[in-house]
Amino acid sequence: MLISIFTGYSLARLRLKYKGLIMGSLLLVSMFPQISIAGPVWRIMQDMGWLNSYQGLIVPYVTLTLPLGVWIMASFFKELPEELEDAARIDGCGHFRTLVNIMVPLAAPGVFTAAILVFIYAWNEFFFALLMMTQQNFQTLPVGIALFQGQYTLPWGEIAAASTVATVPLVLLVLLFQKRIVRGLSAGAVK
Repeated sequence: MLISIFTGYSLARLRLKYKGLIMGSLLLVSMFPQISIAGPVWRIMQDMGWLNSYQGLIVPYVTLTLPLGVWIMASFFKELPEELEDAARIDGCGHFRTLVNIMVPLAAPGVFTAAILVFIYAWNEFFFALLMMTQQNFQTLPVGIALFQGQYTLPWGEIAAASTVATVPLVLLVLLFQKRIVRGLSAGAVK
């Protein structure tokens, strides 16, 4: 989210030469199917010795969720009035201080919305977790549930219970931040 906030603000507010190309590239990268990049990503992780390690999942997850976070944050920063930045600049604030002290607090619904959507995506991600984590003690919850098998049958009751337990953090997170999520998703809908 930290990278998404800085990148989204830069793309929304700063005068960049190839802003459209950057946003288009982010959209293009997010549309790639995971299977098409699985081989090169696995090879890179193997060469770095990151298979069956936490950084072996962190790097692909950040890479895959970054476009979503940047798009959400850029759209929120575009909706904020430019006059606030002008006033901060007159008061002596630079871009960084304006972002941290003024823009991020105003874009808090967008930050919460983006953070929750990115968390849900990473929490439910299955393919790279299955590909990168072959040792049982490093497997994520969705992979562990999928590979949970009995000797002769599938233990449907245990799989259902594990699936229910896996959804509890998401449900609690959404219930806890429900008002902020709704405010974040509806911000900018009505002016």
